[in-house]
Amino acid sequence: MKQLTEFLERAADRRSFLKNSMVAGAVATVGAGILGHALPAFASETSNAAITKGDIAILRFLAAAELIESDLWTQYAELGGIGKNPPIEVDMGQTLNPYQVALSNLDPDGPQYIASNTLDEESHAKFINAYLESKGAEPVDLSMFRKLPGSTATGSSGKLRITNLMNLNVDTSWFVRYRSTTNPDLGATFPQAITLNGVTAIPRTDADYGTPDPSFNVPGNAQIQAIANIAAFHFGAIEQGGSSLYAAMSQKVTSPEVLEITLGIGGDEIAHFLEWVDFSGNGVQAPVAPFTDSVSGLTFPNFFSPLNPRIQPSLIFPVPCEFRSNLPHVAIIRPLTDAVGGAMAAAAGLTASGLFIGQSAEFFDTLNTLAEAADAAQRGV
Repeated sequence: MKQLTEFLERAADRRSFLKNSMVAGAVATVGAGILGHALPAFASETSNAAITKGDIAILRFLAAAELIESDLWTQYAELGGIGKNPPIEVDMGQTLNPYQVALSNLDPDGPQYIASNTLDEESHAKFINAYLESKGAEPVDLSMFRKLPGSTATGSSGKLRITNLMNLNVDTSWFVRYRSTTNPDLGATFPQAITLNGVTAIPRTDADYGTPDPSFNVPGNAQIQAIANIAAFHFGAIEQGGSSLYAAMSQKVTSPEVLEITLGIGGDEIAHFLEWVDFSGNGVQAPVAPFTDSVSGLTFPNFFSPLNPRIQPSLIFPVPCEFRSNLPHVAIIRPLTDAVGGAMAAAAGLTASGLFIGQSAEFFDTLNTLAEAADAAQRGV
């Protein structure tokens, strides 16, 4: 919470400046090696279309967001995905490590989905940065912030990270929001579907793999299944945030070419989100749930017993909600506005989740400046 408070205070200090300054000026307040040099005329190598400074600011923040996503998804893929590392032989007759087994309990294709999601995010980051370069703009580079220690469990590469997946506060209110007829852009708030504070979403050491428990509901044990369930809800939290972010940013874009990029990549984020809605719901119904992990103390109830429509696992598509006064409810991505789904909202939400615990003040200044500039962008005519 201290990091979030400091982040928001720095944001407030910059907000008044940005209202009276060029967006490019705000971007230039951070070192050129991170945010780029003064913007040229942007002669394009991909087309003859011009691109505005606002569009560049939007793409810079999206590039940073995708680099952050790539970092966290790589950690998931190393330990829970297929194809990133050789599988570990375990005493369950399967060539999967216990974390992969626990993820497979939620969906047999879970490890493959994780690997695919990771490849998608990596492609997004590389493409946006390459597009920025093609327009004469500097790409975003967060490699200097790759300094956080990650998991030491077998399967981890041991590389330093940008993000921390081992002390998360997972916001699960999205699970309720998309089953509600109310809209956060119109002031609606939502409770947590399940409380997950100060938890790890990946095995921290081999001790977190535990040992097979034949009495457990599904293959594995309650300890590693709880970690997999946490990861499942975190997957959904990340990807629904990306869905709203791209939708909010698309409304500010001027260039048709940039709009094509934000809509195209944003659509892929939505595809990810819908998979993880279903995936996370499988962790709170039979045969996986109910169960309690005696190590962490976490309990995952069966959301079907008793049935509560606000958290019904089988409702995987957005429920139609309020959108415009005096018009029928409609199924949409929500939120769609800067206040709840824009760049600053995304940065603040990621910070509050504990994803950046251990990062430097320079990192938060960089993320803050990129987010402020993106939200300050205005669509041209």
